[in-house]
Amino acid sequence: MEADKKVDGSFPGPLVKSAGRVLDILDDIAANGPSTQLQLATRLGIPKSSLHSLLRTMCASNWLDTDQTGTTYRLGVHTLTVSSAFIDGDPVLMRASTILDEISAATEETVHLGRLDGTEIIYTAKRESKYPLRMFSAIGRRLPAYSTALGRAMLAEMPEEAREAFVPEQIKAITPLTITDRGDLLTIIDKAAQLGYSEESEESCMGVRCFGVALPFSHRPVDALSVSVPISRLKRGREDIIIETLLSVKSRLSAMRNNSPAR
Repeated sequence: MEADKKVDGSFPGPLVKSAGRVLDILDDIAANGPSTQLQLATRLGIPKSSLHSLLRTMCASNWLDTDQTGTTYRLGVHTLTVSSAFIDGDPVLMRASTILDEISAATEETVHLGRLDGTEIIYTAKRESKYPLRMFSAIGRRLPAYSTALGRAMLAEMPEEAREAFVPEQIKAITPLTITDRGDLLTIIDKAAQLGYSEESEESCMGVRCFGVALPFSHRPVDALSVSVPISRLKRGREDIIIETLLSVKSRLSAMRNNSPAR
């Protein structure tokens, strides 16, 4: 995380309102799907006259597109160009690709790579399970860091006093089994710090248990790996194999980083 960036992802100092509105429109359509001008104006609180001009400009540059009626706006092809450039140019994604393949081959389960962004994690890469029953988890999906194995693995690497900023007083449940007691969550993250790996069971997806480790690519890890397994397949001894695989990869990467002259 950048030194001048807050936990919630914001920066201090004045911002350009029109640029912020453009980014809000992109974020809103990404989260809610194709939307009309009225829906966008209502959700974002942008005056209709200003919004109309912004939408026309974004359509002209292919950041947005419209349906045949011209009244419903969706993400345009230029967003794909930028997304592809990010994937191709991000050093962690390039470096982690072979690691994802290795863990996928060893566990035969769904493997995720995630990044801490503010108080959330965003899925940045994925390897599917070899089995017919698979998880629904899309690249670009966001979840609260405190409710996922990916997020807990990264929070566990922080100083104890720093973790509290990532766990709000009021916690919204994602599933009926999401832990919503703040004290309990901080205790779970503390346990992950002691064990070197994190876990969660049916807190972000019913029927699925996840195990995660932070990737030691930087002084303060902001990327993590997780293995997600349907509980129905988590037979005796399988959990231990998954945890040992993740810890082995983490240990090897830590040793490589410690021995690197560039660290």
